[in-house]
Amino acid sequence: MSEESFEEMVDASLRTIHNGETVEGVVIDVKENEIILNINCKADGIVTKNEFTTESDADLRELVQKDEKMTAKVIKVNDGEGQILLSVRRLRAEAGNKKLEEAFENKTRLTAKVSQIMDGGLSVNVDDTRVFIPASLVSDTYIKDLSVFKDQDVDFIITEYDPKKRRIIGDCKCLIVEEKSAKRQEILDNIKVDDVIEGTVKNVTDFGAFIDLGGVDGLLHISEMSWGRTETPKKLFKVGDTVKCFVKDINGEKIALSVKFPEANPWNHAAEKYARGNVVKGKVARMTDFGAFIQLEDGIDGLLHVSQISRDHVEKPSDVLEVGQEIEAKVVEINLDDKKISLSIKALANDKSRSDAEEAEAPAEEPVAEAPVEEPAEAEASAEEAPVEEAPAEEAPAAEEPAEAEASAEEAPAEEAPVEEAPAEEAPAEEAPAEEAPAEEAPAAEEPAEEAPAEEEKTEE
Repeated sequence: MSEESFEEMVDASLRTIHNGETVEGVVIDVKENEIILNINCKADGIVTKNEFTTESDADLRELVQKDEKMTAKVIKVNDGEGQILLSVRRLRAEAGNKKLEEAFENKTRLTAKVSQIMDGGLSVNVDDTRVFIPASLVSDTYIKDLSVFKDQDVDFIITEYDPKKRRIIGDCKCLIVEEKSAKRQEILDNIKVDDVIEGTVKNVTDFGAFIDLGGVDGLLHISEMSWGRTETPKKLFKVGDTVKCFVKDINGEKIALSVKFPEANPWNHAAEKYARGNVVKGKVARMTDFGAFIQLEDGIDGLLHVSQISRDHVEKPSDVLEVGQEIEAKVVEINLDDKKISLSIKALANDKSRSDAEEAEAPAEEPVAEAPVEEPAEAEASAEEAPVEEAPAEEAPAAEEPAEAEASAEEAPAEEAPVEEAPAEEAPAEEAPAEEAPAEEAPAAEEPAEEAPAEEEKTEE
């Protein structure tokens, strides 16, 4: 076989390619920035990094393996160095365009990763075909910072397709609205009054909070946030909080919520806790010209009328009370039907005055009650000494002055002895001689008293 015939055979085995043609090859080498393919031609095919991926920092050695089969599009038969330039991206883009066109016509749902954050929206790639999603169509709510979508997968549909002008527009909002509408209807079909559910605080306003129940929003009005008085919802809830509540009412698509569970109603035990006559404590919540409202606990306030604040005249409650001040008062009336409680500091002050007066009188009566217990021994001593004291008292007029003096002198120690010795530990038996001493002297004092009349008779004669 001649050399010429061999070359002819080789040339005949090699294919001839043209620009725009699709070829298949095998990877024979991979470098950082290019891929070399054997496409069964006189020259090898070259795929640069820009024609393979949109990622500028990608390393082709990590993306492609040797001996891997690859399909590409011919973009230039001779690059000046005898090589054939190929593109994988353009081939994928053509397939992507066809896919997007079908999706546009059929309103097919697509999913792609966000490749770029732009001033006016997001850019995603579908098989290397760029799709632009305007910021107004990214979500059903306003999103200030679109960077949260970087490298995130988003679902969308194609709403505008014009490949000649390279204008392909995607829409995420319509899918979100559609999903929420389906969920809302499902919830509305299954939810009913008094159902206990959990939701997330979506927004807080001056009149209440909107709770996301998983596709439908419910309103938690400020009056249903607590059994007590709520000044502003923002003090109780913030966006993102999880709230356990129950359905109070349903009106079409409007759902009214409440966290005031009936079993937690403080008025359930108010009849016993705030019965008439009970003394209670509370804080001044607010004041008017006719009185002050006292918060006894969350959900229960009592009225302290201006006439019941003090026993002294009070012109206005603010003259003697301050908001937040803790007071003690007496319950003078409770109306469970109207949920009203009347309080009085004046009545409590009157009760304390009567109590103090009773305590002041109590000590004067106590000694009388104790006398029979403490003085039986003294009473017996007095009973035994009584005859001794009376004997000289009756005889004193009949005796002369000297006799009276002697009797008094002799009787004095006898009288003092029992007084000093009675409280002592001496028994009554030891006091007996002291009592008999004046009894023996008494006759001696009577003898002069008998002679006195005889001398008087002589004098008269």
